[in-house]
Amino acid sequence: MPSHLEKIATFRALHAGPGAFIIANPFDAGSARLLAGLGAKALATSSGGFAGTLGRRDGRVSRDEALAHARQVVDAVDIPVAADLENGFGHAPDFAAETVTLASGTGLAGCSIEDATGMADQPLYDFDTAVARVTASVAAAKALGNGFVLTARTENFLRGNPDLADTIRRLQAFAAAGADVLMAPGLPDLAAVRAVCAALDKPVNFMVGIPGKSFSHAELEAAGVRRISLATSLWRAAMAATARAATEALEHGTFGYLATNALTPDLGTYMRA
Repeated sequence: MPSHLEKIATFRALHAGPGAFIIANPFDAGSARLLAGLGAKALATSSGGFAGTLGRRDGRVSRDEALAHARQVVDAVDIPVAADLENGFGHAPDFAAETVTLASGTGLAGCSIEDATGMADQPLYDFDTAVARVTASVAAAKALGNGFVLTARTENFLRGNPDLADTIRRLQAFAAAGADVLMAPGLPDLAAVRAVCAALDKPVNFMVGIPGKSFSHAELEAAGVRRISLATSLWRAAMAATARAATEALEHGTFGYLATNALTPDLGTYMRA
């Protein structure tokens, strides 16, 4: 099993290229084992996917729960794991910074901190507050002295502010504050992706998962993207397959889905004894 430092070094090297890599998003330890067995080079937890496994909506998980989940995923695989830690689970910059420190303690190779507040009446932090939170988070990551990778993300396009100029302004400020990777989920088209990548001199993560706003690996790589995440899409795919199978069984009394089901022994090859 590679050491924590070795996993971080591997994670950093992936961002250095060449080309773009896919960071797959498991929703539990079993799906993490499956993805690693299928050849994923790195994984990242999904806040929404994990919340779904608890029967909750995204944003309804505590910091302790998210960190415990991250440790379970880290312990399940021997490849680097990063974590979606939402806004750090607290508004104060120091609280977000503390979350970064705690995240490293779980064995994670990196994490993301976003500028969404979680409040309906003010969905985004103002510019100065958002930058202050990233600045504190970066300081905490650097204080670890292990190369922990800090991703800073703006939620503009997901939280009612589809302003490309402001998105780029925020990402540039996050980069200047020392964030290692930048991310803006929900970019509407490849032109916007190219504009974001061209405006930054650090790796950009693109989030696949929104129908009509998800592009191929080749297209994203050509646009300048370095990392491609899958967000909740794998959890949603698993839930959709479950719903189809259960609907057939409950409504029709047939079990045709078994013909395309994975077999337990086959899935078992990806799991630990």
